[in-house]
This record gives sequence, structure tokens and C-alpha cells, in this order.
Amino acid sequence: MTTKVKGYKVEGNQFSNFGVSLVERRALRDDDVEIDIKYCGICHSDIMIVQINQPGKGVVPGHEITGVVKSVGKAVTNFKVGDHVGVGCFVNSCSNCEYCKRGDEQFCDKGVVVVFNSKDYDGAITYGGYTQTIIVKDKFVLHIPDSLDLAVASPLLCAGITTYSPLKRYNIGKGSRVAIMGLGGLGHLGVQFAHAMGAEVTVLGHSESKKEEAKKLGADCYEILKTDEDFKKYYRTFDFILNCATANLNLDNHLRLLKPNGVLCFVSIVPEEQRFSELNLFGNQASITVSNVGGIGITQEMLNFSAEKGIKPMIEMIKVKDIPEAYQKIIDCKVHYRYVIDMSSIDDMPVEKD
Repeated sequence: MTTKVKGYKVEGNQFSNFGVSLVERRALRDDDVEIDIKYCGICHSDIMIVQINQPGKGVVPGHEITGVVKSVGKAVTNFKVGDHVGVGCFVNSCSNCEYCKRGDEQFCDKGVVVVFNSKDYDGAITYGGYTQTIIVKDKFVLHIPDSLDLAVASPLLCAGITTYSPLKRYNIGKGSRVAIMGLGGLGHLGVQFAHAMGAEVTVLGHSESKKEEAKKLGADCYEILKTDEDFKKYYRTFDFILNCATANLNLDNHLRLLKPNGVLCFVSIVPEEQRFSELNLFGNQASITVSNVGGIGITQEMLNFSAEKGIKPMIEMIKVKDIPEAYQKIIDCKVHYRYVIDMSSIDDMPVEKD
């Protein structure tokens, strides 16, 4: 039997149109896990989906979900009631294509089912983590290690895997020289991961105000590169540059910072078209690439690595009612790294919409 729970739904694309609604959750299937949601992080992609939402369409965002197992289906053996768990960007895939079989469910040939605003294979529309509970197929549920606080762990489900995955893919480790561009919600995790992997880490920032914080997070160096002379000091310095910033770049200057066979990887969406000269790729046989989150296996690996190495997102806790204001602050770059919602705060809020 389906159940209805409270969810914070937005109609259309105006942040002021958020309100508490009743959201339908499916009946528990044999391979399902029901989760009592404790916390949900806010990611910029939540905001982007809301901004392009069609008038009259309801969306319940949230894809950085942590909570406690409430019940399990009779075929579930790897989770039990009371376990600390998480759910990230997607909740279903075909499991049969070459990408699913190799652990890259995000590239599923049938089309991965995203945790919110997506159509599942049975035709049902998915609702995200701004709700009291969620029911998810067990293979898409992640174990949260006991040493990770559930609130702090929330941003790892998207921001964490977004930065961890490319560093692993390009074998970053001892002896690697890595630059992290931007020290925000993504960048502050990229610094911690690269440092924990043994790399020499330089943060390329734009403000002296973040220099000391970068060092505390594990950066060996903090540089502000503005002039051609500034850039020349770092020509052929880095094996890997992780771009976590959304600002437009002088790509040619940054490509010259790479060693031969170096890689510039984008993990954030830059709003405008980026241009560069191919000569700056040929000169060092450099590459430009992007990274798209990570599969379930590597996400679990990232959570375990974070627990082992003491990697912790820096968060600001808010209540459900604060979400519209938080969205605007993120757009205005006024958040200190990541917002996390205390989802228990929805319990006493009245239902406003059908």
C-alpha cells in the first residue's frame, strides 16, 4: 500500500512557491529500503532544476540524502532497521548494459533514474530528499560509516563524489601536483581529497580571505593568478587541475599551467561558452575533460575513504522553511560552503498544498 508523507514541493520556477505538500511513496517492494530522512544537502543543481521547471509542475528536490533505515523488503540482506544510510543522485538503472555492469550507472543505456524530477521505469515520477521518508531499491542505498555524522555526510553524496571520482580516475596520489580552482562547496572537498591521496595541492583562488582556510583544509599553497606574469610562474607545474569554479576562465592561460599529458577537468557548470586555442593543447599534449558524479561502487568507496581520512564537508544547518532564502544565498554566493537541511523541521509544519 502506498503512503503519503510531507514533502517540501515547489510549483513552477519561483522560490516563493515552495510549500509543504503530501507526497506519495510507493509500497515497499521485496528489494526496497525505506529510509527515515534526517538530513538533506542543498546542491546548486537542485536550484538549476527549479529554475527551469515548468509552471504548474510540482518538484520536490534533494539528492544528498542521509537517514536511518525504517524498514526493509524481505529480499534485502545488506541493510537492517537502524542502519545509517545515504541516497545520492540516482535510484534506478537497468543493471544490464555495459555501463551498469562496470559500475557506471550514471551512464546507463536505458537512462538512469534520477532521485527527483525523473520518471522511473514503472512510470512513476520521483520525489527527492526534501521529504520525511524515501523508498529506494537496495542497490542504490549507501552505507554511512558510523564515524561520519549524518548531517556532515550529506554533501558527500553529490559534492563529495563529484570531486573524488576524477581524482581517482586520473590516479592522483603521492608525487602528483594538483591545482584546485575555486574554494567553495566543491573545491573545499577537492582540496581535502587530493591532500588525503598524497598529492601536493595548490588552490587557485581569487580572494586573500580564503588563504588561511585553504591551508587548514590541506592546501600546500594558495595563489591568486591575475596577470600574465602571475601565470608564467606556474607554467608546466600541474599534473591535474580540478576546476570547481563557475566563473568564466582564460582557458589558454590555465592550459599552459599543465605539465605534458596534464589534464584540466571541469566539475562545475560554467554558464558561458569557453574558448581556447588548440595550440595550447598540442604544446603539452594536454587534455580538457569533465566528470559526471560516479557510480554506486565508487560512491561507497568515497564514503569509506572520507571516514578513514577524516574528510568533512563544512556545513551550515538550516530548517525546511529556510530553503527559499538559502537558494537565493547560494545564487548570490553568500553560503559558507554547503547548506544542509534538518528534515525533522518539516514534521510540525502544516500541509499547505494538495
